[in-house]
Amino acid sequence: MAESKGTFDFAIDRGGTFTDVFARLPDGRERVLKLLSYDPQNYQDAPTEGIRRVLEEETGRSFPRDQPLDTSLIGWIRMGTTVATNALLERQGERTALLVTRGFRDLLHIGTQARPNLFDLVKTTATDQGWPTHEKAVGLLARRLGFTQVSLSSEVMPMIRMVPRGHTVCADAYLTPKIRHYLTGFTSAFKGGLKNVDVLFMQSDGGLTPMEQFCGSRAVLSGPAGGVVGYAVTSYNSTYNKPVIGFDMGGTSTDVSRYAGQYEHVFEARTAGVTLQAPQLDINTVAAGGGSRLFFRSGMFIVGPESAGAHPGPVCYRKGGPLTVTDANLALGRLLPDFFPHIFGPGENEPLSVEETMRHFQQLTHDINHFLSSNQPPVEEVAMGFIRVANEAMCRPIRALTQAKGHDTSLHVLACFGGAGGQHACAIARTLGMNTVLIHKYSGVLSAYGLALADVVEERQQPCSLHYRENSYSELDRLRSVWRHFCPCVMRAVTVFCRSQISMEVFLHMRYEGTDCALMVSGSSCPAHTHSCQSGDYYTAFTKRYLKEFGFTIPDRPVMVDDIRVRGSGTFGIRSMTVGKTGHEAPRPAKVLQTTTYVYLWEDLTCGYGIEGPAIIIQKNSTILVEPGCRAELTVGGDVCISVGGDSPTVLGTELNAVRLSIFSHRFMSIAEQMGRVLQRTSISTNIKERLDFSCAVFGPDGGLVSNAPHIPVHLGAMQETVQYQVNTLNALHPGDVILSNHPCAGGSHLPDLSVITPVFHPGVSGPVFFVASRGHHADIGGITPGSMPPHSTSLQQEGAVFTSFKLVTEGVFQEQAVTDALMAPAQYPGCSGTRNLHDNLSDLRAQVAANQRGSQLVGELIDSYGLTVVQAYMGYIQSNAELAVRDMLKDFARHRQQQTGSLEVEAEDHMDDGTPIKLRVQINEQEGSAVFDFSGTGFEVWGNCNAPRAITLSALIYCLRCMVGQDIPLNQGCLAPIKVIIPPRSILQPSQNAAVVGGNVLTSQRVVDVIFKAFEVCAASQGCMNNVSFGSEKSGYYETVAGGAGAGPGWNGRSGVHSHMTNTRITDPEILEKRYPVILEQFSLRPGSGGRGCYHGGDGIIRKLLFRKKVVLSVLTERRSMRPYGLHGGENGSPGLNLLHRADGRVLNLGAKTTINLEPGDMFSLHTPGGGGYGREEERKEDTQTSSSRLRLNKAFSERGSVFEFRRAQECV
Repeated sequence: MAESKGTFDFAIDRGGTFTDVFARLPDGRERVLKLLSYDPQNYQDAPTEGIRRVLEEETGRSFPRDQPLDTSLIGWIRMGTTVATNALLERQGERTALLVTRGFRDLLHIGTQARPNLFDLVKTTATDQGWPTHEKAVGLLARRLGFTQVSLSSEVMPMIRMVPRGHTVCADAYLTPKIRHYLTGFTSAFKGGLKNVDVLFMQSDGGLTPMEQFCGSRAVLSGPAGGVVGYAVTSYNSTYNKPVIGFDMGGTSTDVSRYAGQYEHVFEARTAGVTLQAPQLDINTVAAGGGSRLFFRSGMFIVGPESAGAHPGPVCYRKGGPLTVTDANLALGRLLPDFFPHIFGPGENEPLSVEETMRHFQQLTHDINHFLSSNQPPVEEVAMGFIRVANEAMCRPIRALTQAKGHDTSLHVLACFGGAGGQHACAIARTLGMNTVLIHKYSGVLSAYGLALADVVEERQQPCSLHYRENSYSELDRLRSVWRHFCPCVMRAVTVFCRSQISMEVFLHMRYEGTDCALMVSGSSCPAHTHSCQSGDYYTAFTKRYLKEFGFTIPDRPVMVDDIRVRGSGTFGIRSMTVGKTGHEAPRPAKVLQTTTYVYLWEDLTCGYGIEGPAIIIQKNSTILVEPGCRAELTVGGDVCISVGGDSPTVLGTELNAVRLSIFSHRFMSIAEQMGRVLQRTSISTNIKERLDFSCAVFGPDGGLVSNAPHIPVHLGAMQETVQYQVNTLNALHPGDVILSNHPCAGGSHLPDLSVITPVFHPGVSGPVFFVASRGHHADIGGITPGSMPPHSTSLQQEGAVFTSFKLVTEGVFQEQAVTDALMAPAQYPGCSGTRNLHDNLSDLRAQVAANQRGSQLVGELIDSYGLTVVQAYMGYIQSNAELAVRDMLKDFARHRQQQTGSLEVEAEDHMDDGTPIKLRVQINEQEGSAVFDFSGTGFEVWGNCNAPRAITLSALIYCLRCMVGQDIPLNQGCLAPIKVIIPPRSILQPSQNAAVVGGNVLTSQRVVDVIFKAFEVCAASQGCMNNVSFGSEKSGYYETVAGGAGAGPGWNGRSGVHSHMTNTRITDPEILEKRYPVILEQFSLRPGSGGRGCYHGGDGIIRKLLFRKKVVLSVLTERRSMRPYGLHGGENGSPGLNLLHRADGRVLNLGAKTTINLEPGDMFSLHTPGGGGYGREEERKEDTQTSSSRLRLNKAFSERGSVFEFRRAQECV
């Protein structure tokens, strides 16, 4: 279908606040319109009202609101809507029943078992793909019983992995009725119910679909997807092949995406806490928008993530809202009230209030200057400071999005749209090194315009689980042929397409065998030949892309095809006919600000004339700031193209500047994040590449931690101990040297965690000026058992290879033979082996060296930009900022404690299952905000492996301090500056040099947290165990940690079936587990009643039953099997855990807390994990309709999404 003739065509984006309308008129002209999405006093439905207004104004005829609209003038309607998104966010979908295999009723509650927020103690919450015939039979029965909406997982998304597919099918059933209800209301506003009008809706994957096929699971990104299509079609030039970054800055958040000739999709993403397994454009949403709130905390400028929302909105909206980024732009004169409509205030008839904004900024500036002893900024500098911090916050996901796939950020064009983006585009492009910003003429309504340009898409996907090799090509070609014929038939049935308008693309979902890192690969770039599939050489395409994204391939590893996907696209060929205005005279400014800044109206601009910054361009729906050193021009198509000049040299002193403090904090964190991206891309092992079990960090010249990403709990503080050990031990370090260490006495946590440390040198300075380091968990480094996690080790040598201060690289030369000898050295001890996976060890160590090299390079660039003294000064200020936040928390606690008890001393004691006590006494100095944590009285080093090195206790302490601070702070050495830690030597928390420690890392660390929280009365004990389970044979092995119950606290019930505190590991999906290992998962559900009762109940533990199909060796390493998780303030204790073995002959054995045992086929291991403790006496429970979330969350932050967010979240789930 091409453009309809003689009719009105509409593309409408119904957003949460505004509805944008793009209309193509019968004479070829174009109109845009923006109106409120919700205005019940004037109209019932915004899209219908938009259509009515255009028809009425253009035809001169009356179209009364209370009568159905005549459709004879309408050619087509295309819509994007947030109906599904809002229903999911607000939990306003339809009541849904789930039918699932027996034993898995709680599966979707447990999910991956990882908690979404690492430091959040509040844990309240609101079918089998292999047998589709069973699902269809159940679906048929459900329809006979009267269910009007039946969603089957095998139809909604036929991909392996039970948990995300279960979430997806539930979301589909939950949201689709909402969509149907909206569509019924929408169509009823038109004569004949739009039967003779082509009505298409935008899906999350960027393709249009007929209204009748629009469903909940594919509708969540319907609104943002239109914007991606809009900038992709209008900004990307295939001739120059320059990729584009889409930058859509709205009121609550900013959407970032990338386009380089093909849409970038993800096939599993989390939205509003629900994981959806469906094709979605990779749109990364960060909580920084025009409505993001401004805070000054502990000496640092903070922007977001809390938002003022549409109501009350920013201060300048005159509705009592808080200060926001919009207010900062208004205070700086970047927003001009004269050019805004008078729609603000209680009566919605007033202009933006500059006076209210300035009054609030003056108060904030007063508070800031009261805190700062010197260098006190005026109001304008404070406002500008918040703008700079907001810009830096938005730059981080753009860097991550590009560098994650091996792209150079500076080689992109920045395509800016959305109401707030134009005020920030030049600054963001300059910071990222980009030299071009494109702003489309319809940038304020680009999502709607993108709907007019989008293709109709029909997709089909089918699992196949085949090796990619010659004897599988015929089956792959058969499946391709089936769907290649099916998709066009469906498309031609719903709209008029000729054959030339339809294109087909076939994708294979491919991965190396034994890995989880799958890529959706198209064969279009690699032509078919005699030794490939008929639709392309997918192996070559796969290896090329793998090399691009990860820096290596695995030539000797077979490649698996998990799914085949066919995507049919029908193109309408619609393009805008509007061109830019030409003229012989330069445009005249509409206004001059302070004699130097000219204000222009977009409609007055002419092609061929440049506008030098500083200048402001006013469009109907957006304001564009052209910064100094930038030049704007109107293109032939009527768009604005800004050439971004280089940033002028920045001269900074070493005195503290609160704005620069926030920016340097982002920069240091960005360095650590970019190191992590390099490590993930270049590593080869499953643990590092896929489970993301690693941390990267930057340290000062004294070895003190500056920034750490991500925040793996057990690594917090421990890496600092490792680096400081090397600083104090090694006398001679030279450029090109790299140190390897894992020994507990040198700051190690347990031996599989290998730390690689690189000193950073600067010309003219004799010693290191910084250090960068990466710590990664290696799957095997030798010892008495595969995996180097033996449950019964009694000495360090039994746990694997040991490195104290090993020169991994000497003056630039990788010491491969020396490190190989060291990794094989454990074989000299009785019953031990050297590493069982030397190839992966060496590859991952090289990847860690490469990550450190990237960090060293970035630190050097930062020093080149600002100077060594300035960078080191702000390093110190960042550490002091974290120190200040901890001191404030301790002062506040001491003040309340003094009032309640008259004492500034707290203490607590808990025990390991063998009776070993862990004892803590804390003395707090209220005036200084300092404390002494004294673990004297803690039990002796144990015969076994539950000994915890000192670094583990420090990690647990930093974790607890961060939880008690209750807000985001830099996690660095400053956190421990107010703290003195006393640990008795030769105790379980500071064992001797050769003590076994593997259990201390995964078990004792949890008990330390329980003791600290008990002393400060933060919450009841959580399950206090990681429930380590491993099984295997000579050919393969498997390891998992299993969740339990979280402890309750003042105002909340403990979450059931979740990991707590020092671990956050995701568990393997049931279908993946059964597919790859000789086991059947018989049950995975909550353990009712295991949480302690109280005013607030502890969370329940989990029951997990594994039935084995082959002979295996099972190892169990657990705690809290005799010592129950404590309740607090009268709350009951949680239930202890239990490890049972059901023999095939009927016997049931209690295995105890720690054991290794040989299993036969038919044996079943039954794991019952501990529950969390209760809080308060049960009789104190009051009737309360509020949820714990509403009590404790006064300002709800926007939920981030996208591949960058998923990467960070995955790293915090190890």
